[in-house]
Amino acid sequence: MKKSNTTLPDEFTEFVEIVKRLRNDCPWDRIQTHLSLRRCLLEETYEVLEAIDNNDPDELKKELGDLLLQVVFHSNIAEEVNEFTLKDVIESETLKLINRHPHVFGDVKVKDSDEVKRNWENLKKNEGRKSVIDGIPEQLPALLKAYRIQEKASKVGFDWKDEEPVFDKIREELEELKINVSMNKSHKEIEDEFGDVLFSIVNFARFHKINPEDALRRTVSKFKERFSSIEKFADENKLAIET
Repeated sequence: MKKSNTTLPDEFTEFVEIVKRLRNDCPWDRIQTHLSLRRCLLEETYEVLEAIDNNDPDELKKELGDLLLQVVFHSNIAEEVNEFTLKDVIESETLKLINRHPHVFGDVKVKDSDEVKRNWENLKKNEGRKSVIDGIPEQLPALLKAYRIQEKASKVGFDWKDEEPVFDKIREELEELKINVSMNKSHKEIEDEFGDVLFSIVNFARFHKINPEDALRRTVSKFKERFSSIEKFADENKLAIET
């Protein structure tokens, strides 16, 4: 790989120094830890997603900056206790990108993106992961987590061959849920069956290359817009919608 001889932009160097100064001089920044910043990191990530969903490049620019702040801040905290530095973070990610893209930086040939994904999973297993579904964060939203687990399992052949039995599975799980409700089963039993329904729906979504998290988020947004319109109409016409 041909290395670039460019240095870090002055703006980035200045940014890093500002974050370090805040860590030293600001009472709030000084007391933060990896754990205390956990919520901030999650919120900033979701705000980036919202900017993407809204197709708002100006807002995306700002939110990516906030997300970058979290990366630099966590790296500074780690450096203070000699765990790692921002330089280590960058070097580690650079090496990972090169190693996991042998079709770009090596002589491996691939025919499409699906083959890239299969190679990616094999490379991660060679790095020490015991299972193909290892590495999926526990804190992922449940719909997205289900999607990623199914997607990974599919890569090693654990999957339906076509769509029809996937839809049949939804019907089967819905019927089991209905039976549990009609038999007045325990809350836990009904909840378990409801989870099975959702899991089977996620599988159907995957067959159609639909990200269930994105789909549900858009539906929620549409509902919010419609409900706001109803509230506005009620307010303009002096109608009460409260129960």
